[in-house]
Amino acid sequence: MKAVIVREFSPFERVGVEQAPNPTPGEGEVVIDVKAAEVNYPDILVIAGQYQFKPPLPFTPGKAAAGIISAVGKGVTDFSVGDPVAAQIEFGAYAEKLRVRAINVFLMPPGVAFAKGAALGLAYQTAHFGLVERARMQKNDVVLVLGASGGIGVASVQIAKALGAKAVIGGVLGEENAVIARRAGADATIDLGKGDIRDTVRSAVRMLTGGHGANIVIDPVGGAANAAALRALAWRGRMVIIGFASGEIPKIPANYLLLKNIEVSGLQWSDYRDRTPEWVVKVQQELFDLYVAGKIDPYVSRTFPLEEFKTALSLLRDGKVQGKLVLAIG
Repeated sequence: MKAVIVREFSPFERVGVEQAPNPTPGEGEVVIDVKAAEVNYPDILVIAGQYQFKPPLPFTPGKAAAGIISAVGKGVTDFSVGDPVAAQIEFGAYAEKLRVRAINVFLMPPGVAFAKGAALGLAYQTAHFGLVERARMQKNDVVLVLGASGGIGVASVQIAKALGAKAVIGGVLGEENAVIARRAGADATIDLGKGDIRDTVRSAVRMLTGGHGANIVIDPVGGAANAAALRALAWRGRMVIIGFASGEIPKIPANYLLLKNIEVSGLQWSDYRDRTPEWVVKVQQELFDLYVAGKIDPYVSRTFPLEEFKTALSLLRDGKVQGKLVLAIG
């Protein structure tokens, strides 16, 4: 099979596609003929050895895939050869075949395209856990989503709307990205590239909410946008930090948390996959149900063949991605 192989931690430009042995399933495992793999920003960090978890070398990157089961290991009773499935893993998706624990595999509903199935993976799981588990979202909450045109941003906007948010406000850079956020369901957008956002974000959120502020902030961006969004939180508001796409890790002023009775939490979704896989299965089924009902729909802006994975990662690194990028494999 063909697979992206990382033999030493390095910039992704130094990594290539190689021939690798076909995997065989062990006990409790299946092998998937991969049709689509989700491309995510953490893949860049994993390849470079800068992620919180470093896979043993050599390895294949990629955290989410969709395809067809081609082999089933001993003890697996929930899946059969030929089943269309999606999978969530720590690494391994950038390949024509993927060996994965059955507990991390999800049967896809009929008619779901493989690209959509892959794109309903890491970003949508992260957005759901951020809103529901970490932020304890309630109906009629006001949700501010930073980076609302990116993968996690679009997923957060759609899920918040699907779960009954009173208003969803998207923080974006420029009108082109604002269009994507509004297409995803954002009721309004704020340009994070204009003016002194330390004041303009809070003013805009208050104006849009009749002075109330945001009950929830979802932040995959960090940097100056984080500090601005923190000031836009309502009394007892909840911010969930998911990542630092801006490249700048913010410092949280603890006195501000005290004065406004607000809270800031972090979300590292992979822990949920590894510690409570049954919970992840439940959430994935809910995501599939929302997709089938037409309430969420991943925006796959571009697809690339496996051999062009570097192009996809370059676009992510340079902040030129709207929605999701997917590798079309096999």
